[in-house]
Amino acid sequence: MNDQNKLNRTMTLLPAISTVMGTVIGAGVFFKASSVAQSTGSTSMSLFVWILGGLISLAAGLTGAELAAALPQTGGMLVYIERAYGKLPSYLLGWAQIVVYFPASVAAKGVIFGTQVANLFHLPTSAIIPAGIIAVASVFLINLLGSKIAGQFQSITLFFKLIPLALISIFGLLQPDGVDVSLFPVEPGSQAGSWATAVGAGLLATMYAYDGWIHVGNIAGEMKSPQKDLPRAIAGGLIGIMVIYLLVNFVYLHSLPLSAISGNENAASDVAQHIFGGFGGKLITIGILISIYGTLNGYTMTGMRLPYAMALENELPFSKHLVKLNRYQIPYVAGIFQLVLAVALMFIGGFDMLTDMLIFVIWLFYTLVFIAVIKLRITEPDLPRPYKVPLYPVVPIIGIAGGVFIIVMTLISEFQLAMIGLILTLAGLPLYFYMQSRKRRQN
Repeated sequence: MNDQNKLNRTMTLLPAISTVMGTVIGAGVFFKASSVAQSTGSTSMSLFVWILGGLISLAAGLTGAELAAALPQTGGMLVYIERAYGKLPSYLLGWAQIVVYFPASVAAKGVIFGTQVANLFHLPTSAIIPAGIIAVASVFLINLLGSKIAGQFQSITLFFKLIPLALISIFGLLQPDGVDVSLFPVEPGSQAGSWATAVGAGLLATMYAYDGWIHVGNIAGEMKSPQKDLPRAIAGGLIGIMVIYLLVNFVYLHSLPLSAISGNENAASDVAQHIFGGFGGKLITIGILISIYGTLNGYTMTGMRLPYAMALENELPFSKHLVKLNRYQIPYVAGIFQLVLAVALMFIGGFDMLTDMLIFVIWLFYTLVFIAVIKLRITEPDLPRPYKVPLYPVVPIIGIAGGVFIIVMTLISEFQLAMIGLILTLAGLPLYFYMQSRKRRQN
């Protein structure tokens, strides 16, 4: 480890917990309550899947952090997958992130931003996509001004994602009257189908809100004592997130009947108006919009750099164009590529369809990461591991079981959606062999 990295080891436990929570909390907590309620059909099952999603994410974060600490190179999950399985699976992950994960994430946030704008200003539904495109395009333009400005913008909007959550939780719990909410007995509604189907569909929705845990291990290189504080930061941060999510969803269910939340993408705004009245509700909705916009910025900033990084290795068609930078050293062609894909996806699917597809695809690779932790313990026992997952191999096995359950239940309940995601991912196979062949000819 060089001196610069040593000097950067200044992060203690509390800032690390804050980083974990800031990384994971995004738009999902505001807008996934509707699909969770629709999938489960009951308040008890809705709360249960939020708890289950948090526990799986906790196991996932504690497991993935072992590889993040052991292999702290730029690229994150791409590095872990390649180290354990070789170049082809790593390439497919990069391809899936380029054509599904990041564009679908941007598109989904654009759609929900447009939905909230239309709701706030009482616009027709035909305004949702145009408003979303304006949001997505404007964030892209902000990012063209340089990573410093985009980073500062991200820091400013971080506070706005917490303010609506805090206000909704505090004032929602103080309501004198409301709908009775109980966790037990945990039973799905009659229209939700079997227990397993309800849990599977509900869990798929909650995992979008918890997504982002894969990045928490990246703080290991900045921590004074990663062996001691990293598991505490991950556990503390994700448990804190789970508590916040449970509080917010309890308030949703306490404020409005389940039927008013189920399938209602404006549920967060409706709850805010119920608690704070018309004007107060609009202020909370504006705060939520700022939160979505900030999250949109984070995914745009990160996503446009992935095709650029792969193009630097000449792993994509038109690589010589994708590596072009503007005067602020921003990969603007790669950014345009992501923007075009995101806008196209906005016309193809709604918020829940896009998020379910991206969660299915990314959890295929997350599950491979959990298996890689066990695989590398066997094949590379001497690999330096500044942090080891606690309760090994129980915690990785929980992560693997959770991942398999999410994948299988998506195939059962959303087969067509899963196939679209899988086909888009596997479309990278012929491209990989073509690019490898072209590299050999050039050499």
